[in-house]
Amino acid sequence: MGLFDALSRGLERSREALNELFYFGGEVDEGFWEELEDTLVMGDMGAEISMQVTDDLRDLAARKNLKTAQQLRGALADRLAEVFVEPEHDFFFDTPSCVLFVGINGAGKTTTVGKIASAAHEAGKRVVIGSADTFRAAAIEQLDVWGERAGVPVVKRDRGSDPASVCYDVLDEADAQGADLVLIDTAGRLHTSADLMRELAKVVNVTRKRAEKCKAGPMPVHVVLVLDAGTGQNGLNQALEFNEALGLDGVIMTKLDGTAKGGIALAVASKLKLPILRVGVGERIEDLQDFDAHDFCRALVGE
Repeated sequence: MGLFDALSRGLERSREALNELFYFGGEVDEGFWEELEDTLVMGDMGAEISMQVTDDLRDLAARKNLKTAQQLRGALADRLAEVFVEPEHDFFFDTPSCVLFVGINGAGKTTTVGKIASAAHEAGKRVVIGSADTFRAAAIEQLDVWGERAGVPVVKRDRGSDPASVCYDVLDEADAQGADLVLIDTAGRLHTSADLMRELAKVVNVTRKRAEKCKAGPMPVHVVLVLDAGTGQNGLNQALEFNEALGLDGVIMTKLDGTAKGGIALAVASKLKLPILRVGVGERIEDLQDFDAHDFCRALVGE
């Protein structure tokens, strides 16, 4: 199943209201525009972007003399796609690269690390996984399973170890093995806890300092937020807090195969100007896919 088909299945909830609006909306009148804006807001896009998109579509309809709701469906998908930021490069395949995965508990960080490690190893990358989630024994065990399955070494330390020290050790091991891709799983952090965010900032700083001293030359360090698409507008708050504390380089949206409304992806991209790097549309390794803005928006509006 391709990305568009998987997203179409996962974003069914998002399309329900838009389907009703486009199929039964009939003539494009003031009531249509009000309902479109309300529908976008209800889809977790937020008021600001919903108003902008609706106003732009209204102007387009006037310029091109579009009279029916169905005529505007493709135009809506195209306009929404413009919200997204194109990544300058792929952190997971433009190597050398070290990626720290951050986010709250339950977002899917550990599984995401495992899937990316498997795909990168399959593509010929020399990968090292680091387990800096020293609070959850299950996270370490889960990474062990992924590492064994992919044939990728996992660097870990005892439960309760200092996460920053673990990251330093991970870079030591990666340096010794000549790895070109380092993926580090961090413990889930509540974005509302200043102490936990400061500790995570320390983890990022230590990792960057060690990565500068790699034998093959400085290794760029990127910080990627893993965000559960089902969290809605709370996901935007998470992204804002993590970005302020750490300076994020990108976002991975997970669980788009469930009941997520999907609009949160646009809200995050619009507000933070960050690229969506991958989207999770299922449990299998191949279900973590490269993000395509047009496919996503076509699936979202049901074009």
